[in-house]
Amino acid sequence: MTSDTRVFVGAGLAALASIAAALFIYMKTTNGAIASEDGAGPNLVIEVAGESASGIVVIDLLPEVAPNHVAQLTELARTGAYDGIVFHRVIDGFMAQTGDVQHGKYGGDVSLAGTGKSELPNIPAEFSDIPFMRGVVGMARSNRPDSANSQFFIMFEPGEFLNGKYTVVGHVISGMEVIDAIKKGDPDLNGAVENPDRMQRVTVEQ
Repeated sequence: MTSDTRVFVGAGLAALASIAAALFIYMKTTNGAIASEDGAGPNLVIEVAGESASGIVVIDLLPEVAPNHVAQLTELARTGAYDGIVFHRVIDGFMAQTGDVQHGKYGGDVSLAGTGKSELPNIPAEFSDIPFMRGVVGMARSNRPDSANSQFFIMFEPGEFLNGKYTVVGHVISGMEVIDAIKKGDPDLNGAVENPDRMQRVTVEQ
């Protein structure tokens, strides 16, 4: 086997691995929504409360895809940093964003929600080939790829234009009807929500 052939075969195997990862997520969906109820975990369990939405949402995190991001999410959840954090940006037909532990605390001034982060360091990007379908959870960031910290978003509908540009950290395995009910924001204000719903309590189950 020539060196060129070895390179070609190696590249082919890498491509197959990426396709397999994406297919793994795709096969767990029904009509574009995550259908599996037995995620391997760790699972992020979110108690949602507010004017519009109330109930439990379970997110199956994917440490094999984004280990550093998952470690940060679980650490923030375990320390209670996500408790009482609002869904500050919610765009109908697109996604619901939350996780600003600095400026997004319910009951306070949340006018700066979306601009803050946690006391933990930013995380280098862990992009993958997993597509942004309904129920997929991604990490919010600025225009710098390595700027994700604590904020994340949950997709209402597929968003192919995000593929490979934002880190996928998990997918909803229970409670998408709760996500669908979250109070929507003003489209003219980039989805900013007045009196937003919130993550009342967030825990981690292995």
